[in-house]
Amino acid sequence: MEERVVVVDDDVIILKNANTVLSEAGFKVTCLKSGRLLLDYVKKNEIDMLLLDIKMPELDGFETMSLLRKWERESGAKEIPVIFFTANDDCASETAGLSLGAMDFIRKPFVADVLTLRVRHLLDLIRFQNYLHAEVERKTKEIEGLSLHVVHTLADAIDAKDAYTKGHSGRVAEYAREIAKRAGYSFDRQEEIYMMGLLHDVGKIGVPDAVINKPGKLTDEEFEKIKTHPERGARILQNIEEMPKLAIGARWHHERYDGKGYPDGLSGEEIPEEARIIAVADAYDAMTSNRSYRGIIPQDVVKGEFEKGLGTQFDPQFAAIMLEIINEDVDYKLHEGT
Repeated sequence: MEERVVVVDDDVIILKNANTVLSEAGFKVTCLKSGRLLLDYVKKNEIDMLLLDIKMPELDGFETMSLLRKWERESGAKEIPVIFFTANDDCASETAGLSLGAMDFIRKPFVADVLTLRVRHLLDLIRFQNYLHAEVERKTKEIEGLSLHVVHTLADAIDAKDAYTKGHSGRVAEYAREIAKRAGYSFDRQEEIYMMGLLHDVGKIGVPDAVINKPGKLTDEEFEKIKTHPERGARILQNIEEMPKLAIGARWHHERYDGKGYPDGLSGEEIPEEARIIAVADAYDAMTSNRSYRGIIPQDVVKGEFEKGLGTQFDPQFAAIMLEIINEDVDYKLHEGT
């Protein structure tokens, strides 16, 4: 079935180009020239994705989206996923859009391939989330209620937002499971932690690609955007009510043992064990992967960072297990690309 995409922009050329690009990519496209026309259109038609310009006469994109969300709440309609079109490159607009619930931003004039990939990527993410929710409703057992293949696919889609790292979520999940195994966890708990590791970064869906892939140091405002992903990820995974523990890794994997982490500033054993394990695994993969701002860190430096972080950044028990794994990896094979 063709997925229904609506493009709203007062620029006729943008509408024409978007219609051509998206139609050729297999989407069923409707073009509208104002927010008012959109608000009338949604009352009689279903939409899978909305591309909405920010700067328009009468109702701008933010006002249109606010009225759309109000109508959805009052009518009980399902929220329509929104991508904003913008000719600006300012953080204020992105912050305002994300606070309204936008999923992404696309710069104008857009590149045809970028437009197609962004729309397809976000529609896939939505479909995967819906599929996960349907799966856990259909099954009575927790772990059996999730399709591991679908979770892997979702994790890969999350990782694809970062142009420099691939397979991050899978590696974090593997490291976390190995730490749990060495800590004496049961097989079932190891598998739970593996699943949490796969989905720990799901909240990055709402972080702009430009921030994630920025080659230089982040500004304070950009870092604040990054810091929203644990809470956003927890909200996404809490929708799967049958498996509430899935949200643990997403929400608390950036907490620190000394209480200086985020989003809640938990310390020590206030942080759930699973999150403490994932935090160690996540930090290891961050240091041993290529990033937009640096390459893979040498193994002796990675080891030093974990020794320095024992009892401050990291749970000492789980960091000690990671150091044990590092010491066994004499040929430094545990890093991205191997």
